[in-house]
Amino acid sequence: MDNILISGAASGIGAATARLFHARGWRVGLLDVDAKALAALAAELGGIWHAELDVVDAGAVKVALADFCALHDGQLRLLFNGAGILRTGAFETIELEQHARLLQINLLGVLNLSHAAFPYLRATPGAQVINMGSASAVYGVPQLASYSASKFAVRGLTEALELEWRAHGIRVGDLMPPFVNTPMVASQGEPPPVMRRLGVRLQAEQVAEAAWQQAQGPAVHRPVGLQFRVLYALGQITPGWINRAIMAWLSRS
Repeated sequence: MDNILISGAASGIGAATARLFHARGWRVGLLDVDAKALAALAAELGGIWHAELDVVDAGAVKVALADFCALHDGQLRLLFNGAGILRTGAFETIELEQHARLLQINLLGVLNLSHAAFPYLRATPGAQVINMGSASAVYGVPQLASYSASKFAVRGLTEALELEWRAHGIRVGDLMPPFVNTPMVASQGEPPPVMRRLGVRLQAEQVAEAAWQQAQGPAVHRPVGLQFRVLYALGQITPGWINRAIMAWLSRS
C-alpha cells in the first residue's frame, strides 16, 4: 500500500491533503508543530501515525522520518513538504527575526525533510517528493518579499533535484497555487494589493486534488487553478519587462 508523509499537516492544505489521500486508501503520516490540532486530525482519520515536529530541527526531522518509515519496511512513496508560514506587509515594517523565521520554515524545513527522506525514497519504487511552491515564485511579489524569496528558492531546489534524483528513481515536483483560502492566508491583517486584485479563489481541497494528480503523473511545476494556469502559461512566453509590468499593476495600491 502506498504511503505519504505530510508536513504542515494540521490545517489548511496539509490537512486537506491528508484527508484526501487517506480516503483514497493511502497510509498517511502527519507532521506539524501544532500538537493539539495534529492530534485532532489524527483521531479524525482513525488514529493514524503523527508526530509533533518543528521542521527547522534537523535532528527531530531525522527521528520522525525513521519512526514513520520503520512502520513501512523502510520505504516512503511520497513526501509532501507542506509546512510553511506567511507574513505580508512592507518589507521594512516586518521584524528581521520574522523574515528569518519564515525563510527557515519555508526553505530550511524543505531541505531538512528532503535530506532525511532520501534513503527511504531511494528504497521505494515510484518514490516522489512534492514541494509546496507558490505563484509568487514566478515574479517577486511586493509586500510578500521574503515569502516570495522562499518560494523562488523552493522552485530552484525542485528543479535541481528533479534532474539530480532521477538517477535514483525519485521524481520531484512542486505545486504552484496563487492565494488559497486557508487559516494562514486569512490571518494576514492587511492583505497586499495583489491579493485584493487577484482575490482568494482557491480552496485547500483544490490544492489537495492537485497533489493527488501530481502523485499519479508528476510534473516539475504544477500551476493550480485556471486563473494562474493562464498567467503562468503567458509568463513562460512573454518578455521579462511585461511580467514586471503586470506585477507592478497587480501590486499598485
